[in-house]
Amino acid sequence: MIKTPTVRKGQSPAVLSRKIFHERFMQSFMDPAFKPEAEALGRLETVAWEAYKEGRKAPMTRKAGPGYADPDYDLSVEWLATKKKIESAQTVWAKKTSPSKVLLVCGSARNDGTCPGEISKTWRLTNTAKTTLQKAGMQVDVLDLSWLTSSYHLNIHPCKGCVSTAMPLCHWPCSCYPNHAQGQTSDWMAEIYERWTAAHGIIILTPVYWYQAPSPLKLMIDRLVCADGGNPDPTTTHGKTPGEAKALEMKGWDYPKHLSGRTYGVVVHGDVAGIEGVRRSLTDWLDWMGLIDAGTPAKLDRFIGYYEPYANSHDALDADKNLLAEVRNVASTVAHAVKSLRAGTLSQPDKKLKNPRPK
Repeated sequence: MIKTPTVRKGQSPAVLSRKIFHERFMQSFMDPAFKPEAEALGRLETVAWEAYKEGRKAPMTRKAGPGYADPDYDLSVEWLATKKKIESAQTVWAKKTSPSKVLLVCGSARNDGTCPGEISKTWRLTNTAKTTLQKAGMQVDVLDLSWLTSSYHLNIHPCKGCVSTAMPLCHWPCSCYPNHAQGQTSDWMAEIYERWTAAHGIIILTPVYWYQAPSPLKLMIDRLVCADGGNPDPTTTHGKTPGEAKALEMKGWDYPKHLSGRTYGVVVHGDVAGIEGVRRSLTDWLDWMGLIDAGTPAKLDRFIGYYEPYANSHDALDADKNLLAEVRNVASTVAHAVKSLRAGTLSQPDKKLKNPRPK
């Protein structure tokens, strides 16, 4: 008999005092224009305080119904809506007659609608790739992660690490958010999961920030962990019940790769150092997720304005015609791979192999 590991406890923070909760709640209403609504804000704060105290993470639920391990379990209606959109996107993706779609992920945090006051070089490279893909007959979806820095109340909340407790505790799609009790709402990932699912090809274009991927891109990457082994049925763990999830994993978990079968390319640029490390980490991650690299020309890392001032970096990009040509080659290679993959002619030597060490 397999013994279920012990669930360890004792790290969570104490419940906020009423005073600290008030201070945090009011931080969003510092504008003097809110002062005439002080009484109304007080009433809203009381509702929010009660939700926090009672832990009303998902205040709107319905019975899971047929197809779930526990049909009587109450599931969040928001989670169910996201799951339905993902399943619909997967159905369209699998149809041979559906248009070929490529998702372009612009990983820079910079745009001209917020503090930097200027577009990013990554955005320009993204549009170069977009034009090439459209000429190749691809539908293109551009996911500009800089919206996190410039759009009202738009978030990618951090991964809570459910996987490290047990893989079945990590649900596909993620059920950690929204958490209304904690004010963790407006989570963009609900939409992003659908957009990844709908794509036949993915190209990630990103700068290097301090030897790493920018924080918006890393937030998205971490939250995509549920696509790699995630549990599509939260009723099997009755929400977030660690002991049940550990028992499930110990019985044997198949670690389903929900985004496998898509092809990818990567463009990484920097100005001093770190481009090779970021390119390798991105390609290793995508390989692990079960995506298929489109070939060597689709994996690019280059410097733009090496050790030159930041102020004229766009001029350096203008002058680097070869880099722009290489980005077009990345896009062309991915477009060709998408067509070959959908036609069944792209070689996948490991397609029928069984992984002896799934995780």
